[in-house]
Amino acid sequence: MKNEDIIKSITKKYKKEIWSRFNKAIKEFKLIEENDKIMVCISGGKDSMLLAKCFEELKRHSYYHFDLEYVVMNPGYKQENLALLKSNLEKLNIEATIFDSDIFAVCDKISKENPCYLCARMRRGWLYSKAKELGCNKIALGHHFDDVIETIMLNILYAGEYKTMMPKLKSTNFEGLELIRPFYYVHESDIKDWVKYLDLKFLNCACSVTDGSVESKRKEVKELIKTLKKVNPNVDIHILRSSFNVNLDSIIGYKDNGEEYSFLDDYGK
Repeated sequence: MKNEDIIKSITKKYKKEIWSRFNKAIKEFKLIEENDKIMVCISGGKDSMLLAKCFEELKRHSYYHFDLEYVVMNPGYKQENLALLKSNLEKLNIEATIFDSDIFAVCDKISKENPCYLCARMRRGWLYSKAKELGCNKIALGHHFDDVIETIMLNILYAGEYKTMMPKLKSTNFEGLELIRPFYYVHESDIKDWVKYLDLKFLNCACSVTDGSVESKRKEVKELIKTLKKVNPNVDIHILRSSFNVNLDSIIGYKDNGEEYSFLDDYGK
């Protein structure tokens, strides 16, 4: 597969669905600045692989000067999954650094009841440490539009709070590091179409701890949103827009910098 054809599939055939939305998020949320050094994290899944190719093309045409480091963390993949990951890197012409961690082994040993939560936290710590080692100031993850709206609904339905997945976030434990999500507006269905168009096969979770046996709340919410869209096709867009249009005049309570506030604080004043 020629690299030129891969890039054209993103910037031409899927220009509206992927390329334009990728650029929109970067501009709207000011995700890239002059002289940034960005570590693009590749898990082996479709989202992060596509993100790497988008960054490759953006660097060629951007007004900003910035540097990229493509990094793959191997948390303990089975050999066949690691082989597929390496094969896809080669197919997509992505030169990435692969480093090993023992995340799957640790999760299997100390957190069999809830391995996904511990795995996510440990991944983040390893990636931040690697970014520091490489001298990067930003970490780019492949979370997309669907991840964002599912997170909103998860927090409402299962945590009893309104909280979204932010397009960028400063690390509280690693000074000078910032996490960015350039696929904030890119829909998962369009990423799947791109994968089908190029006839590619990527890793899904590839977890060696759960092997798919842990039923995720996120999956439940994904199915719920799919059902709601049958009644209101724009319900997913409205869920996202709600995080842009919070009306504090109609909120009973909220938090700001860890402090809790009530509508009664200013009521009648």
